[in-house]
Amino acid sequence: MSSAMLAALGLAIGLSYASGLKLYATVVVLGLLQHFGVVHLPSSLIVLGNPVVIAVALALYSVEFLADKIPYVGSVWNAIHTFIRPPAAALLSYAALSPAPAQWRILGALLGGGVAFSSHSVKTALRTPLEASPEPVSTIVFSLAEDFLAAAAAWLAAAHPILAIVAVVMLFAAMFYATVLLYRVSRTGLARVAQAFRRA
Repeated sequence: MSSAMLAALGLAIGLSYASGLKLYATVVVLGLLQHFGVVHLPSSLIVLGNPVVIAVALALYSVEFLADKIPYVGSVWNAIHTFIRPPAAALLSYAALSPAPAQWRILGALLGGGVAFSSHSVKTALRTPLEASPEPVSTIVFSLAEDFLAAAAAWLAAAHPILAIVAVVMLFAAMFYATVLLYRVSRTGLARVAQAFRRA
């Protein structure tokens, strides 16, 4: 695989991961980077730098930013976007792989949709136990971390696409480990509560 193709693949994987977390933030970051000449996206993604596209994505991200900080409202928002983020990531991946033959672009689109669905699903699994907490702080902190991670992943994918592949693999490993750890802690806590009730 040539370095150009590897870079295109890294861009596709990185922006798909970021889109699975926060689609609109990803589009805003990529658009601003392109608009101000910080990076040069493939010709098929240059449209993201259009001020109208950036403005619409920014407006949608503003709504998402607020909705995602409210327990349960954020869960409804994420549930709806289960049907939006993966297809959008697949479309972006298809565009990112514009130097490749059509069959590889289609495979890349499927990969991008799968990566986005995976990052979306894992972050939802991590978020769900937090929303059971009576205080909203943990949900807000988790959502802010998502915002930062999505923006950082989008930047890395555009500026250093080959490194993005390594970063996404490491992030998935960390997220899956955190999910398993969180559910083990939750299960242990529930078991202790159940024992306390039985003794009472």
